[in-house]
Amino acid sequence: MDNTVILTGDFNIRDSDWDPNFQHHSTHTDNLITIADSLGLELFLPSNSGPTRFADNLHDANSVIDLIFFPLDNTEFSQHILYPEIQKLSDHVPLIIEVGIGEINTNVNIWSIKKDSEEEKNFITPLIHGVKNLNTSAIRSKENLKNLVQQLTTIFENVWCLYSKLKYIIKHSKE
Repeated sequence: MDNTVILTGDFNIRDSDWDPNFQHHSTHTDNLITIADSLGLELFLPSNSGPTRFADNLHDANSVIDLIFFPLDNTEFSQHILYPEIQKLSDHVPLIIEVGIGEINTNVNIWSIKKDSEEEKNFITPLIHGVKNLNTSAIRSKENLKNLVQQLTTIFENVWCLYSKLKYIIKHSKE
């Protein structure tokens, strides 16, 4: 899904094109559709229809103003769904997009130190010692500050290299 453009948000445009309870068509809709079309996008309606914004008073009607536009050749996204049951305090309904992830290699390698481990204790002690030994009294210029930051970076990198371990994160790894 490299460089895929998706247009989504609260457009505040009521229109019969996406809201069956609204009987008018707006020039704002034409402008929005023109912009989407120029980006190679089309309106992607949810698999369950309904209002995306609930009115906060009795004089206004619930409306469909939150929209999603996907690429014309959309294959990554199977559907999007309105979830009014999880809207909480907002007057807008969350729009959930389901992304189909194929069987690709999602392995990631990271350097880490396990929390509350012996390695973490061994890491912290020389780090604190190194920071305490920095001479901060000579910070009189921008150049002095840059040198001090470089010293701090070097201390951190050296201690990190001593105590961190390479971890292999795969799709079956624990969270």
